Amino acid sequence: MKLIGIIMVSWLALCGVAQARDVVRLGNLKLAHFGAVSYIKEMAPACGIKVEERVFAKGLDVMQAIIAGELDVGATASEAAISGRASGAPIVVVAGFARGGARLVARPELNIRSVAQLKGRKVGVTRGAIQEVLLMAQLAKHGLKADATPGKDVQLVYLAYADLNQALLGKQIDAMMQSEPQSSQAINKGLGVEVLKPYDTPIGEPVRTMVMTEQFYRERRPLAEKFMRCFVEATRTFIDKPAVAEKYVREAIFKNQITSDDFQDAIRNSPYSFDITPEHIQVTTDIMARTGVGRMAKPPVAQDWVRTDLLAAAKKSLDVK
Repeated sequence: MKLIGIIMVSWLALCGVAQARDVVRLGNLKLAHFGAVSYIKEMAPACGIKVEERVFAKGLDVMQAIIAGELDVGATASEAAISGRASGAPIVVVAGFARGGARLVARPELNIRSVAQLKGRKVGVTRGAIQEVLLMAQLAKHGLKADATPGKDVQLVYLAYADLNQALLGKQIDAMMQSEPQSSQAINKGLGVEVLKPYDTPIGEPVRTMVMTEQFYRERRPLAEKFMRCFVEATRTFIDKPAVAEKYVREAIFKNQITSDDFQDAIRNSPYSFDITPEHIQVTTDIMARTGVGRMAKPPVAQDWVRTDLLAAAKKSLDVK
């Protein structure tokens, strides 16, 4: 009996170790186009893994958690990943999971119809977000200078995604470069009107990035492969079954705080996807360096840290084009 007890204890200990090894710590954001990433944890048991999700206010917070050793995988916009890598975060880009996800929205009564008409205005944006990169690229394209202090062509007002709509309503700002679904909400509620979707710069539609720590990518390869297959399966589910995507995002993530119209409009402007290229990351890096977003002492070279081999293998194994 004593021997049996020892065997049982040893077996339970091994099970505990195995379970610990199969846990993936995931950092994510509460945005409509980040929904498929969140859905990975729902599919994880069928993938043979457990995903522990933590939700952060912005991508740079995800990067800080990775640097602190608290996460294995993170979902961010590309600018946070690029800034993180430039600051020494030990990460590689392994996939893209959504495209677009930004709009320039202005107060209706101001009749702003172009970027050029932002001169002399206050424009809200989330600091360090891809929306700031897109805004600065648009302003540069139209020859406008911007800063958070008065005196430039455009005064920037830095606010969290959740606070921008209220600032527009309260006339604290004249326009905003906002994410989804908040920009769709602002338009649907009559708080603002769309000036443009800012995709006519060299960045095009910005691709959101899935990053892994270098240690997770290299040293925990079997688990990284399982996670990537689960990501592809979750994303395929959201693309092929939009009703599932809407129900999960609206009910599980936003607790019915966004309408069906908000969700539909948001996803039309930020569709779920899989792919990313070193070229896209390099163009985004170059524009960030040129406009000063992220204030990188040494911008990273995309070819050094974009690794899509896990994604390619997962898509092939699941017959996803």
